[in-house]
Amino acid sequence: MEKDISSDQKIWRVRPEWPFLLFLVFVVAAYLGLLLLMVGANVLTVSWSQASEILKDADIQHSIILTFVTCTATAILSVLVSVPVGYLLSRYQFRGRALVDTLLDIPILLPPLIVGLSLLILFNRISPSACCGMLAGGALIAAIWGVAQKGNEIIIRFLLGSVVLFGLLSLVFSGSERSLEDIVSEVGFPMTFHPLGVVLAQFPVAAAFAVRTMRTTFDQISPRYEEVAMTLGCNRGQAFIRVVLPLAGKGIVAAGTMAWARALGEFGPILIFAGATRGRTEVLATSVFLEINIGNLPGAAALSLLMILLAVSTLLIVRYLAGRGGAI
Repeated sequence: MEKDISSDQKIWRVRPEWPFLLFLVFVVAAYLGLLLLMVGANVLTVSWSQASEILKDADIQHSIILTFVTCTATAILSVLVSVPVGYLLSRYQFRGRALVDTLLDIPILLPPLIVGLSLLILFNRISPSACCGMLAGGALIAAIWGVAQKGNEIIIRFLLGSVVLFGLLSLVFSGSERSLEDIVSEVGFPMTFHPLGVVLAQFPVAAAFAVRTMRTTFDQISPRYEEVAMTLGCNRGQAFIRVVLPLAGKGIVAAGTMAWARALGEFGPILIFAGATRGRTEVLATSVFLEINIGNLPGAAALSLLMILLAVSTLLIVRYLAGRGGAI
């Protein structure tokens, strides 16, 4: 029996691995080669003089500044949303959790143009009364479903309170022909075809990526730290702020970085909802589109290289944090 086992092991050892390794190397090399060729095509299309000329253009400089400002604002908003949402999904088990998890992925799955079109219709075609009515109806359905499933009483009360609040707001706005855009413009925050609209167009998808990152971060942090803190006198909120957030620091940075990088590449929603007006709502992604439209291919290639450099830099930051043992 021992001779048979040793002979089988010997057979497995002498079988060559190079065909399988060659296959793996071929697939990886082919894919990386395609990526390198894409970047190289941009490099060969533009010269240093053309790149310098396009970057000195006042409209392009405004586009670069607006890109940094809007991407940073989007990243901050994404982190503010993703931290509580990611913590909720990581720490609590509740009925409807799978549905909530699915709904949070909708911005990632939808075609980008649909996101922009939905925002455009929401702000310019739907009245505030209808918006409040839809929110009240959604909260009522969730409350009824929670009662039927014997869900958490506090959550059900919150949903019923939301039904009453949005129902009253729907009555207050009833009869008004103003759109949501009219109302936000009156208070000084215009959205459609304005810089703030760029942030709103970037936000849904960027926040979805940040939520995934934060959920993974909290999954990697043991709940025992919070339990120990609560045995020492902290409540759940204090344990979250004093214990969990410091441990999740690198994950928060990674989530913000990923949201920033995703906002950088957003194009469809911005074009539909905020437009591509030079000197006003033009960002780097729409600058590439405009340069192609006027036939300036070297200029578009130069801007593409700039965006590639920014994207690679953000990814290197994330990889660095992961390599340093961050909870991401």
